[in-house]
Amino acid sequence: MRLRIAFSKHGKVRFTSHRDVARIWERALRRSELPVAYSEGFNPRPKLSFGLALSTGHESNGEYIDVDLDPARVAGLDIDSLAGLLTMHLPVGLTATGVVVVDRRMPSLQQAVTSCTWQIDVRDVDPVIVEASIDRLLGCDEVTVTRERKGKEVTDDLRPAVLSLAVVSPLEDGVRLIAELGTQPRSARVSEVLSALDPPLVEHRVLRLHQWIQTDDGRRAEPMAVSTASSAPLGASV
Repeated sequence: MRLRIAFSKHGKVRFTSHRDVARIWERALRRSELPVAYSEGFNPRPKLSFGLALSTGHESNGEYIDVDLDPARVAGLDIDSLAGLLTMHLPVGLTATGVVVVDRRMPSLQQAVTSCTWQIDVRDVDPVIVEASIDRLLGCDEVTVTRERKGKEVTDDLRPAVLSLAVVSPLEDGVRLIAELGTQPRSARVSEVLSALDPPLVEHRVLRLHQWIQTDDGRRAEPMAVSTASSAPLGASV
């Protein structure tokens, strides 16, 4: 049996790395006494699978973790109360916002998520100049960036991954942008997109609003909405 847990990450805990967040979740699951399944071997590990890593310093309304449970110990488990129970064992700033049962045959989160929506605050800039810069980038056929991959520098075209980018509101000392950035075959980073603008911008605060999965019928949905086994009875083979 597999659960998908949605959680948010706000405040000072945003400076916690993805690896440390994974350790926090392992501890929270253990303290909540959830019947988590473990791998076999000399060093058993809980069977957990996280979605796309969130850059250290970024906040999020939509993070996800898949957890495999021991089917022999799930009888009587109250799914509806799990989010509150897990939040009790998480540090301030990490909040479990929902739990559903997931069909184990579904692709992993990292395989399934095709894009993310970001809210990006930038300080000390003129909104008119930023809008003109965005228009120029969106009008380009190609936007090249240099990345390091396996110890070597490679050049990638960033433009196909910038699905949308716009100024949505001025701030007292800057602007707020909303961007939808693709994740397949490789993710476009917020910092890369801002650096590709002319003049380049530097992020002040970044919030991941949504992660999106492309469904078979062409729609896009959030990971909790495509959990096809959400109504499966406890103990069912999913």
